[in-house]
Amino acid sequence: MKGKFVRYADCIPVKGANRSVICDLRRHEYKYIPNSLYDILVKFQGETVYKIKEHHQHAYDDIIDEYVEFLVDNEYVFFDENPENFLKLNENFYSPSIITNCIIDIEKDIPDFKSIFKGLHKLNCKALQIRFYSHMTLGLLKSALSELKNMKTSIISVEVYFPWSSEINIKKIQEIMFEYPRLLKVFIYRCNEDKLIKTEFNDSALILKSTKKNICITSCGVIKNSFFSTNVMMYTEALNHNSCLNRKISIDINGDIKNCPSMPESYGNIKDTTLEEAIEKPGFKKYWNITKDDIEVCRDCEFRYICTDCRAYTERTTFNKEGLDLSKPLKCGYNPYTNEWAEWSTNPLKQKAITYYGMEELVKKNED
Repeated sequence: MKGKFVRYADCIPVKGANRSVICDLRRHEYKYIPNSLYDILVKFQGETVYKIKEHHQHAYDDIIDEYVEFLVDNEYVFFDENPENFLKLNENFYSPSIITNCIIDIEKDIPDFKSIFKGLHKLNCKALQIRFYSHMTLGLLKSALSELKNMKTSIISVEVYFPWSSEINIKKIQEIMFEYPRLLKVFIYRCNEDKLIKTEFNDSALILKSTKKNICITSCGVIKNSFFSTNVMMYTEALNHNSCLNRKISIDINGDIKNCPSMPESYGNIKDTTLEEAIEKPGFKKYWNITKDDIEVCRDCEFRYICTDCRAYTERTTFNKEGLDLSKPLKCGYNPYTNEWAEWSTNPLKQKAITYYGMEELVKKNED
C-alpha cells in the first residue's frame, strides 16, 4: 500500500482486557479485533505499512498484511501521503438540552401531565418514557398524548409501557400511533405471546411490541449486547458522562422526582417541587460524570462506550471516597476477561446484592 495509513475518524478502536472492538459509528456496528491490531491502530496512525513491519523487525509481516487487508476491506482505514490533513473526531459530548430524557412511572395516582410536560419543555427534554404498572385505558393514553399535541413542547419521541388487559385492541393502538406521531414505541407486557409489529409512517418505523414477561420497577438495568448503541452520540456521551443517568430525570409512582425511578434518593415531589428546582438540588447530578472508565470491571470491557450503565442496581463491591458506587452493574453477565456471557441472576457472587435489593422473587419469576 502506498502512502501512510489513516483511520477513518468515525471508526473507533476500543481496547478490552482480552480483545478489542472497532466501533463503526457511521454504520452503527462493531467488529472484534485482537488487541495486537488495536495497538497498531493507535501507535502507528499516520505511518507506512513498511514502518510498522520494520518496528516489529519483519517477524510478523504476514499477520500485518492480513490486518491491513481486513482494515481496508472494511473501510476502517485509507492511505494518503499527508495524514495530518485529516481531522480527528470531536469526542466532546454536546446536547442543547439540560435534560435529554424523562421517565414517568404510574401505578394508581395519575399525574398532572400538562404541568409535567411544561416543565420538561423548559428543560428542552427530547425523549419521554411513560410506564404504567397497573390497568391503563386507551382513553388515558390519548389524554396524555393530546396534551403533548396541543402544546408547544420540546418532546419529539414517546415510548409507553403498559400491562395487557381484555380492553386492549392492537388495531386501536396502531390508530393512536398514527394520530400522535410522537408516539414511536408501545410495549405491552404480560401478554399471551411475544410479538413485534413495525408500521411504516413518514419514513419511520412505529414499533408495537408485546411480551409474556412482567415488567416492574426493578426490571430495569439489564445489560445485553442487543441493547448496545454504536453511534456518535452514544460514544461521546459514554466517553464523557454516565451512559444512563446523565441528563436524565424521572417521576416515580409516588410522584417523587429522582435521577432514575429505581434510585433511592428523592429531590422533591412533583406536587410541590418543579423539575427545574429538583435538578439543582445537591446530589441530583452526582452520578452524571461517572463514566465506564471509572467503574470496576467495566473499565476493562471492550463494549464500555456503546453500553448503557446502571447505578441503581450494582454488585455493591466498590465505592469511592465520596461514597459513590463504582461497582459493576448487577444485571450484567459479561466477563471481559474471558469474553463470555452468562446468566447474571444465577451467579453466586451476585446473590448478596440480589438479596440486598429484594430481587429474589423477580429472579425466580424470570427463571420460570
